[in-house]
Amino acid sequence: MSTDKTDPSTPAHDTSSENTWTGPRRKWVPIVVLIACTVAAAGLTWLLTTIFTHQQESKHPFTQVVEITDTTYDPAVWGQNFPLQYEAYLRTAEMDEADKVPREPTEADPRLFVTHSKLETYPRLVNMWQGYPFSVDYREPRGHEYMLIDQQYTRRMLEFNQPGACLNCHASLPQIVDELGDGDRTAGWAAMNKLPYADAVQHAGGPIACIDCHDPQTMQLRITRPAFIDGIKKYMAGQGVADFDVNTDATTQQMRAYVCAQCHVEYYFAGDDKTLTFPWTKGLTVQDAIEFYDEIGWVDFTHADTGSPVLKAQHPDFETWSQGIHASNGVTCADCHMPYTREGAAKVSDHHVTSPMRNEASINASCLTCHHSTATEMKERVDTIQNRWYEAQDISFAAFDEFINDLAAATTNGTATEEQLDLARDYQRRASFLIDYTISENSRGFHAPAYAIAMLNQATDYSRKGQLAIRGVDVGPATGPVSSASPTPNR
Repeated sequence: MSTDKTDPSTPAHDTSSENTWTGPRRKWVPIVVLIACTVAAAGLTWLLTTIFTHQQESKHPFTQVVEITDTTYDPAVWGQNFPLQYEAYLRTAEMDEADKVPREPTEADPRLFVTHSKLETYPRLVNMWQGYPFSVDYREPRGHEYMLIDQQYTRRMLEFNQPGACLNCHASLPQIVDELGDGDRTAGWAAMNKLPYADAVQHAGGPIACIDCHDPQTMQLRITRPAFIDGIKKYMAGQGVADFDVNTDATTQQMRAYVCAQCHVEYYFAGDDKTLTFPWTKGLTVQDAIEFYDEIGWVDFTHADTGSPVLKAQHPDFETWSQGIHASNGVTCADCHMPYTREGAAKVSDHHVTSPMRNEASINASCLTCHHSTATEMKERVDTIQNRWYEAQDISFAAFDEFINDLAAATTNGTATEEQLDLARDYQRRASFLIDYTISENSRGFHAPAYAIAMLNQATDYSRKGQLAIRGVDVGPATGPVSSASPTPNR
């Protein structure tokens, strides 16, 4: 039997104790809804504002505080517009305490500390460079902050006559050439090259600065060194690209290597005007350089003990990198040594410009953007590459040192004919340049591991054949396809 809903005997529903949303609303419910809507509106407003702000940051990553022109040489002025980049740039003055060598400042050299001497670490370098200024003073490099002062006060400058051309790689160039050329930078560069170093350095305002690599109007990367503009044009011509103008034809990614290659390269001083020139007509390999120097009859110095016409390598980081796996995959100098960091929506290059191996954070910012690994594993991989290079270098150096001693003895004791001595000297010229090339290149074999080991192996072979040549053994002319060690680029 059904229950009558109107039956007085049926218990009535008590609404006074209703606590659900299906019942009569409490007085506080509208207040809660109002607060929730206010919070949601505020959150949405914040989100939209943040998105808009980041979009603006991406389009305009800096605020112009001061006007910058092509004669704004002081990086501190640029730093007012680019404080993050400038702050990192100042960190190039940092040094690990283990790298500092204290010294007593003198009137001739006011430095309070320097880096360790490579001549003490590798005493066989002295034997290799007998008769050349590098045999008296050659130290480990340090940050860009010291690039000018370390050159200005090295014994190579204080005790030997050097040309102003040396400043191409060790000072901010625009200020020097503007002063010397009265605004005509081409004329100023020519004047600087042939001036005595002591005179030319008086026009240097400091080490490399913002103006050396950036257009002050657009902030785009640019090349300011005439030697690189000419050198890359000749190299590109050899690759079938005519009339290459690096500042208009190079891609942004290429420029992230080229701005560094203005200085981190092999070069020589051509003619009586000491014009700084890159030996790139035949290509970028070490063998290309040797063939070029042989063709023009270039000699950096005559070895004091053997009389050999020796080539002295400078700092061919760019050329060595170009033969490695990173270059063939489009990874540039800046990708590793100036990795991007995020500040809001803007990407900022780290202008500290140092080794990515310095700490875990720098390894994460550089190596681990491509490599699926850990910072510890990457550090171990780099250590392995460099340790193998050290081992090969030691073997090559030992063979070369023995060869020089044998050749020096044969030069004075008359045990070899002049023809035998000349052939041995040709072997010395090549072996010396190959070893020098890998030592003067700053990556300790990392930029192109197989290529670096191939150079050292070839140097060892040259040294042993040179010893045989002294003894009258027919070993043939000193040639060797070291360039074949370069990898085939991925397409």
